[in-house]
Amino acid sequence: MSDQTTPAGPATPSPGRHSDWPRVARFGTLPIPLTDAVTNVGIDLPVGRLTAIRSLPEGSVRGVVLLVPGFTGSKEDFGGFLPLLAARGWEAWSYSQRGQADSAAPVGIENYGLEDFAGDAVAVAALVGGGREVHLLGHSFGGVVARAAAIASPGSFADLTLLCSGPHGWAGRLDREEEILRSRGSAAWWNEDNPHTVGLPDAALTADEAFRRLRLGQTSDEQLLGAAAILADETDTTGDLLATGLDVLVAHGADDPAWPQDWQAAMAGLLDAQYAVIPDAAHSPQLENPEVTADLLDGFFGRDPRHPSPAPLE
Repeated sequence: MSDQTTPAGPATPSPGRHSDWPRVARFGTLPIPLTDAVTNVGIDLPVGRLTAIRSLPEGSVRGVVLLVPGFTGSKEDFGGFLPLLAARGWEAWSYSQRGQADSAAPVGIENYGLEDFAGDAVAVAALVGGGREVHLLGHSFGGVVARAAAIASPGSFADLTLLCSGPHGWAGRLDREEEILRSRGSAAWWNEDNPHTVGLPDAALTADEAFRRLRLGQTSDEQLLGAAAILADETDTTGDLLATGLDVLVAHGADDPAWPQDWQAAMAGLLDAQYAVIPDAAHSPQLENPEVTADLLDGFFGRDPRHPSPAPLE
């Protein structure tokens, strides 16, 4: 697809005045229920407008939670999950990172380094938190971004959750995908992985297939290449994260195939982090076992930091 920067609208308002956040159109056709308490909004940064979903609790707000999606992902990965956190009292946000789906997509792969993604996370947290520390969660590649954001600005965050995300990447991880992206683009990547969908209209696909095909096609090829390079980087910043003093939760599905589970467990030990294996889930526990995942996060976000963390899931 062609890369272009989405022009920014009016300045993003302060949190707390829900109606003042600029509304944006729904991306795709996934059945995410949108109400006065669950809205698609824009967050305006120097890079342009990033799109977000916000879910508000009915009663008092216990805190603000920011969820960062992973490689080939977008805010919609958490669209149906945010209301579960809101039901537990949390003001919950997810946003599409630069270049993902309908968020601003600057031209040039130099705009998709780890410091760029992490800088966006810090800036978004400052805006949605409005001076409050934010509970930060990153999923998979989003965990790499969230880790870098926490290291860069630990005072912005109450804690960090690494969901299905390891301590570092590995070379060659996405060589095939990078070659396809460079030579033929993301549409060819989708077609190679999903040959049964080639030439079919959206109506002939499942809702999930139609959405994922649209999202991959609308995501910047340069964003995907930049993220792939980050996922190939074997630099381990666990020591830097430990030095921030932030409480950390490391969690993954029992059948997570995307990041070595022993790496995640070892990282949790080095961080003295809470470690949880979520049953009946793989690489996206918020979709595969959402209630158990929401309970786990609720317990972590709501813990008393003066006392030990809750016992991990078995």
